[in-house]
Amino acid sequence: MQTPVPISLPPGVVRQGTEYQSKGRWYDTSLVRFYEGTIRPAGGWIRVNNDEQLEGRPRAMLSWRPNSQNIARYLSVGTSAKLYAYDGNAIYDITPVGFMPGREDSIEGLGYGAGDYGESTYGTARAPDGRVLDASTWALDTWGEYLVACATSDGKLYEWDLDTGGVADPIANAPEDNIALLVTNEQILAALGADSVARRVQWSDQRNNTVWTPASTNQAGDYDLKTDGAVVCGVRTRGEHLIFTDVDVHSMRYLGLPLVYGFDCVGTNCGVLGPNAVLALSTMVVWWGDSGFFIYDGYTKPLPCSVLDFLAADLNAQQKVKVAAVHNGAFGEIWWFYPSVAGVENDRYVVWNYREDHWTIGALARTAGCDKGAFAYAQWAAPDGYWFEHEHGFTDNGAARGALVYAYTGPIEPANGAQVQAIHQIIHDESESANMLQLRIVGRQTPEGTQFNYGPYPLDQANGYTDVRAGGRQLSLRFEEVDAGDWRLGINRAMVTLKGKR
Repeated sequence: MQTPVPISLPPGVVRQGTEYQSKGRWYDTSLVRFYEGTIRPAGGWIRVNNDEQLEGRPRAMLSWRPNSQNIARYLSVGTSAKLYAYDGNAIYDITPVGFMPGREDSIEGLGYGAGDYGESTYGTARAPDGRVLDASTWALDTWGEYLVACATSDGKLYEWDLDTGGVADPIANAPEDNIALLVTNEQILAALGADSVARRVQWSDQRNNTVWTPASTNQAGDYDLKTDGAVVCGVRTRGEHLIFTDVDVHSMRYLGLPLVYGFDCVGTNCGVLGPNAVLALSTMVVWWGDSGFFIYDGYTKPLPCSVLDFLAADLNAQQKVKVAAVHNGAFGEIWWFYPSVAGVENDRYVVWNYREDHWTIGALARTAGCDKGAFAYAQWAAPDGYWFEHEHGFTDNGAARGALVYAYTGPIEPANGAQVQAIHQIIHDESESANMLQLRIVGRQTPEGTQFNYGPYPLDQANGYTDVRAGGRQLSLRFEEVDAGDWRLGINRAMVTLKGKR
């Protein structure tokens, strides 16, 4: 007797152990999202800089509008080699004169420049000791309508005044050998890791980023955090600022004269993976740390993640400084792009949908990005020096993405694994009339048993059902895209026959 079995799985991917432990849940995805009760394709992308490839690996992006009431807008991209600006029409190389380019990849702390002065003899190879020389990153922010920037390779604070014929210039009197910068809510510029002091936060006078020497007539000052860690980055949030180290997080609150700022440790054992692995929204700050994901909304707390076990094994830890968090506000998502163990550059992602509270994973090579706002589409950069308008159509720069867009279930067991099951037909719930999806089925008798592959079977929209032939004690379904478009996949049903126990 055939029994219709609804394939109604909760949204999001669960991947905390073996594939069998994801029974009755989604186990793997790529370039799809769960949204408002359906599965749909993640938006496509169109390349922006077709004629001008950026030099170096993009590591930070920032978009903004100037003060003038017109349609002007700007985008800055910091790469491992240069600093660029874009005004919607042309790309400008605004790299400071004398800028020191950085490393594209993190490397082991061996050879010239590793260790303390006089520690060994010149020309002698050092033995591995676990130290890593990180890939270079940028911190970008706006000072009024101007761009301010700091690269870890160079350590200087720069400002660009929107002159497309000029370059970014060093900020006078600012500390050097910094790790990052932060423009505070009070219009004060803060240098992080200032003057090569790993715990130091130093700030300028209010509305004057060239005054850094404290005096009774200004608000400049500095503070060394009480931490065993080293400063990594800082972000603005509502009513305060968060300063992240590699081991903890500190609140920086404005007090006014004479202290100007007060500092408190608000989280321990929650250090951020890298300077761009944190994202500040209006009501919360979220980041990926060495021991998982965390959220700050007045209190620091772990953020439960249903794919954390998978990520712990998949992340290339030596290259973790490259992790880049990007907001996709249209769908309530935070994307983290990260380098997998398969390579050294960002090639995969994990997404938290904070509106619906679920996680997805997938493959996409992006190293930096910013949400739409100044521009009509989100701007995300690839490792090769090109960047793209995202959520623009449903193709890869005009090319079909095909089976790269998919959703794969964990095992489905109508008889709880006690009997062999045979699927004869899929009654599908898809919104489009065209045949945009196909189905593959994986059957097994035991969780680690031989895998039997069935299909692909086109989801025949004309009939509303697709005849299939697949069997096993446990069956997993893989829905793949075959034609680009804005399809929706709802609750499908499988016509199943339960057979004997062998």
